[in-house]
Amino acid sequence: MARFVLFLILFIIVSRLFWRIIDSFIEGVTGQRRHPRVPERGVPMARDPVCGTFVLPERAVTLVDGRTRLFFCSEVCRDKYRARTA
Repeated sequence: MARFVLFLILFIIVSRLFWRIIDSFIEGVTGQRRHPRVPERGVPMARDPVCGTFVLPERAVTLVDGRTRLFFCSEVCRDKYRARTA
């Protein structure tokens, strides 16, 4: 029984290795990656001054206060900021 389990584990390891080799070969021939790579650089994010949540500037609710542009996670946080600074 132990011998069967060891052969099964060895078979799984060898088959996964074989599949990775074949998958890499196909990617090399076609020039297309099946699995997208993780971006090398991080995405610039802005911190919400009310709740502290980090948000993407292009998706955030914005408010221009003087010369600074502030980014908020929601309209609720923006309204809280307005009420606090008014």
